[in-house]
Amino acid sequence: MTGEKPSHNGGKRDGDSGSAGRVEIDTPVVADGPALYRITRDSGVLDVNSSYVYLLWCRDFAQTSVVARADDAVVGFVTGFIRPDAPDTIVVWQVAVDASQRGGGVAGALLNRLVDRVLPRGVRYLETTITADNAASIKLFSALARRRDAELVVSELFTPDLFPDAHEGEDLYRIGPFAEVAAPV
Repeated sequence: MTGEKPSHNGGKRDGDSGSAGRVEIDTPVVADGPALYRITRDSGVLDVNSSYVYLLWCRDFAQTSVVARADDAVVGFVTGFIRPDAPDTIVVWQVAVDASQRGGGVAGALLNRLVDRVLPRGVRYLETTITADNAASIKLFSALARRRDAELVVSELFTPDLFPDAHEGEDLYRIGPFAEVAAPV
């Protein structure tokens, strides 16, 4: 089902993900910040930002981010922003899905909805960084490029020596240009 419905917080929902079950894709609100923090922390693999960052993200970057809800609880999210020096490019900062929802296509549905949301703003490219050993993210973004019939270019971006801690290097994944039509989930 698609269309807008009132959300638990009085805002508007974007509609469901089109995937099985009762997961719906929504715009984040400030009250979702603690859930984003929890899902990130519980993932055991993502870099955890301060809880303050997730509150700010839900306030200041809500239009370039999406959340998945099941029974009014946040069960996944994608945070992103438009690059200030490249307004045709959205940068995906984090993608996370609660353990209870993994393997059901939620992450792919979130990415599709995000791309559909930013296309009218002139966005034609998506960038993200991925460590070389993160097979799940590589698979997720490669699948997005295939679904969207868009080119995927991988290049080195941040080498390990640039990080002040023991962080692995991050490769840049650039996908696009995107067509202006919606892709199936």
